[in-house]
Amino acid sequence: MRAIRGATTVSADRAEEIRSAVQELLTEICVRNGLSEGEMICILFSNTGDIRSFYPAKAAREAGFASCALYSSAEPEIEGALPLCIRVMILAEGEEKPRHVYLKGAANLRKDLKKFAVALDGPSGSGKSTVAKLLAKELGILYLDTGAMYRACALKALRENCSFEESAVEALMENLVLEIRYEGGAQRTVLDGKDVSEEIRRPEVSMAASKISAFSCVRKKLVEMQQKIAEEQSCVLDGRDIGTTVLPRAEFKFFVTADSATRAARRGKELEAKGFSVDLKKLREEIEERDKNDSTREHSPLRMAKDAVLVDTSNMSVDEVIAFIKKKMQEKV
Repeated sequence: MRAIRGATTVSADRAEEIRSAVQELLTEICVRNGLSEGEMICILFSNTGDIRSFYPAKAAREAGFASCALYSSAEPEIEGALPLCIRVMILAEGEEKPRHVYLKGAANLRKDLKKFAVALDGPSGSGKSTVAKLLAKELGILYLDTGAMYRACALKALRENCSFEESAVEALMENLVLEIRYEGGAQRTVLDGKDVSEEIRRPEVSMAASKISAFSCVRKKLVEMQQKIAEEQSCVLDGRDIGTTVLPRAEFKFFVTADSATRAARRGKELEAKGFSVDLKKLREEIEERDKNDSTREHSPLRMAKDAVLVDTSNMSVDEVIAFIKKKMQEKV
């Protein structure tokens, strides 16, 4: 049996706010713990004495959590206690390690739960990698460039003239020697003992990465690497299936996108700055082809997670995007 704890706060003793806070807290607990309503044995609430207008247990029942026992009690007055606070303990079936959830003002109650993950998904050229790097720097946490890992696999396939078929790619993965290093605050991608951080940015590698990332053998190997890194420290990850597959229980999820013309123009500037010649029309066609490949592939397709926040960067500066994401993160805690 699991005992999952959580807490949240409201800004005022109002019934509607209590209803909303309880639903958000229980939903978040279920999402982070992969918990179904049928696994719940009972839900126990307590609230500070300044909450009187509505019982949290009744709010839970109205939110659809009615298949198990519900209980609410008022806490005794304690000097210096966090005001307008609702606490919960859910007893549930299963032996998995519980992931406790503390939202809004209650987040400060658990200093040991400060490790978190930010998932940024979106199509090629949407600006998510640039945003992810700057966001991680501002938050003072690790940035993991997952796209670079897939590009490294693609580069190895191109170097060895590997056909893009499941059996050939699977054999390639068995001999893959890939290492992610951090030097001077920047990620370096090391393939077979050589730094390929610049080489993997070539256009032909980008297209090959979209193809090779569709194979389950590639995704399985790299996802395991990414999850291990995220388990050890707070981090920002960007990709196409971070919030849906790699870190489905990430505390913060965003889907960063832009129209294809804007994305082609951005990518063109990056390539020109590195000395590559650019055909914008062809680049836009390649981006749209990659969108199609990524969104229709069988394994972990590009899609927006149900609990992700949409960020359309077509008419936003990088600073505006980061400010928007940080605002949404602050609202959640």
